[in-house]
Parts: sequence; structure tokens; C-alpha cells
Amino acid sequence: MFTGIIEDLGVVTNLVYEQDNLHLTLKSKIIHELKIDQSVAHNGVCLTVVAIKNDTYTVTAIRETLDKTSIGNLKVNDIVNLERAMKLGDRLDGHIVQGHVDQTAVCVSIEPKNGSWVFTFEYDATLNNMTIEKGSITVNGVSLTVVNSKKSSFSVAIIPYTFEHTNFKLLKTNSIVNLEFDVLGKYVQRLYQLQN
Repeated sequence: MFTGIIEDLGVVTNLVYEQDNLHLTLKSKIIHELKIDQSVAHNGVCLTVVAIKNDTYTVTAIRETLDKTSIGNLKVNDIVNLERAMKLGDRLDGHIVQGHVDQTAVCVSIEPKNGSWVFTFEYDATLNNMTIEKGSITVNGVSLTVVNSKKSSFSVAIIPYTFEHTNFKLLKTNSIVNLEFDVLGKYVQRLYQLQN
């Protein structure tokens, strides 16, 4: 379980394919706090630490993860949003995030707003995910509030702190991002579908 509050920006140092799996090695300032078997969200994707060596650690993404997220698009030197799993009893500064990406989206516009930015994303609405105004959404692992919710798109407003401390500063039009829709909303939607 995560909160969507990014702890560090990791740097991809190596990518190795083994059959259908991708082993990603990253460098991060939180390396000294990691251990084998620990869950870490990478751009919102929960992956397990499988090796630690010197100042890097390795995680493995399986075919299912590669098919449903943007993890397979990463290259050496790419910057990744990182968050370790939350501890019970900690403050929930963001919202409840599982680290299970629902689908990807495309950034269709970035609009400067006199000290902040509005990012708009489009996604495939046929997968039955949805946003609501002022609801929560996780974009590349970052807990955000939805503005301008539509059937297949939404916008988020990014403050300078978030812009500087996440990989939002590197996004461009046509960048692909990972989305995790609000888990409470997903349960409500599923209950509604089962009753109708």
C-alpha cells in the first residue's frame, strides 16, 4: 500500500531482458533503507526489490506488468518516481494507492498557469475506468486531484513543489504515463455494474 507521495527520483542504470521478464537496476538515495523483498512503487508500479549491490538495486517486471504499464518504455538514465510502501500508523498524506496500474494514458497538453501547470491526459475509456471532479488519481505514482473530468480525459494542476520533486518536470506532450484510478471509486463502480 502506498500514498502517492514521491520520496525520491531514481535513475535507471541497467535494463536486462530475461525471457518475458525485464530486470531494472536503479540508483537512488533511499538505497540504504531498502532490503530484499521490499515493495517499491516505480512510476506507480509496485515492484519487489530482488537484489541490492553497492549503490543500486534491482526489481523485476513480468510480462503482465510490461503489457499494462509504461515500465517497458524505460531507458538507461530515465528518471523514475519512487515511493516505498507506507508503514501502518503513518499519515496518509496522499490517498490510498495500491501500486497496481490500471492502464496508461497520453499527455495531450501542458498549460503553464502563472506559477503552476495544468496537465491533461487522455486514456482508453473502453476499459471502464473513470475519474470524477475533485476525486483522486495516481499519475506515474503521484497522488493528485482531478480537475476537468471527462469520459476519456482529465486534467490535474501541478504546484511547483510537485513539478520539481517528481518526473512531471520531464513530461512532454505525447509522453505515456501510468494511471491508477481511485480504489474506492473502482469498488463502487463494480458494485453498480453487478446490480444492473
